[in-house]
Amino acid sequence: MKNLKEDYFNPFFSHIYVEKSVRNHARTQNILAKFPSAQIIEIGHYKDVFCRSRQNIRLQHCAQKLILAARQGTLLYEGAPVCQRFGNEHFYYVSCAMNCIFDCAYCYLKGMYPSANIVVFVNLEDIFAEVERVLENHPLYLCVSYDTDLLALEPLIGFVQEWCAFAAKHAQLTIEIRTKCANKAFVQSIVPMPNVIYAYTISPQAVIDAFEHHTASLSDRLFCAAALMRAGCPVRLCFDPMIYLPGWKTHYSEMMNQVYRSIAVDQLLDVSIGTFRISQDYLKNMRKQAKDSAVIWFPFQKEDGYCHYPAPLMEEMESFLTAQIAEKIDREKIFRWNV
Repeated sequence: MKNLKEDYFNPFFSHIYVEKSVRNHARTQNILAKFPSAQIIEIGHYKDVFCRSRQNIRLQHCAQKLILAARQGTLLYEGAPVCQRFGNEHFYYVSCAMNCIFDCAYCYLKGMYPSANIVVFVNLEDIFAEVERVLENHPLYLCVSYDTDLLALEPLIGFVQEWCAFAAKHAQLTIEIRTKCANKAFVQSIVPMPNVIYAYTISPQAVIDAFEHHTASLSDRLFCAAALMRAGCPVRLCFDPMIYLPGWKTHYSEMMNQVYRSIAVDQLLDVSIGTFRISQDYLKNMRKQAKDSAVIWFPFQKEDGYCHYPAPLMEEMESFLTAQIAEKIDREKIFRWNV
């Protein structure tokens, strides 16, 4: 969790905005009880605060506020073209929270949302009902940690535990929980389920230090991934996004050596590999906010509304890592974005 004691910003979640419609919701009450000193402000709709114009995302990340709301309208979304599908025909994601306590310099959320404050939708029961409706027609592969790091928020909102309990009742549902955190308390108390996949974003420590602010170290991520594997959980390692930086081959080689020392890679569910890519519109918004960020001001190549590294560099980076991983894991377990 962030530590802001040495600056003059307000404490983490010092102000909590609550939609009137969910003020008495049980999940709202449980969350508010964890912040007894927070100033509670009732609002009509989360967008009244979240979608205000001319917000400064960089400053807001120094003192994020929490917004508790009800999710309305569309509850499930089809996966975006830039996402790995892992061979799943019915690939969807759900947004039960928006924005992240982490502050990754390259995160698309900075370009997608007008605010860095965090929205949590407390009406999970409505999302569960929609998932059950879809399951009546076909199996479902669902990313539940798509617009946030849900496992990082687990001590505050407990949604991962609720999703796991829900998945236990629906064999046709597979959920993926993507994370960059090291929630060791959660890992140590886990009950493994075959249809709950824990997916760890794995980056060189140099990338973590430079761009993945406030996230867990590489060693801590690998510790948690290994612990989950020993407990019998399906674990995926996501070498995605690969980020270019000087000496990238050395950094990624050192990363892989650390992975091999920490994890029985032949027991992984699978791995994903992909270089950084992002919506052209999101990147434009991010550049307005961060005029000095090397990672987002790279001279990207534009293609079909998306930006990515120039094709030769993209191919070199992904092929380099694929070749290393293929020495330790079966090719059918390697999912590469750029193929």
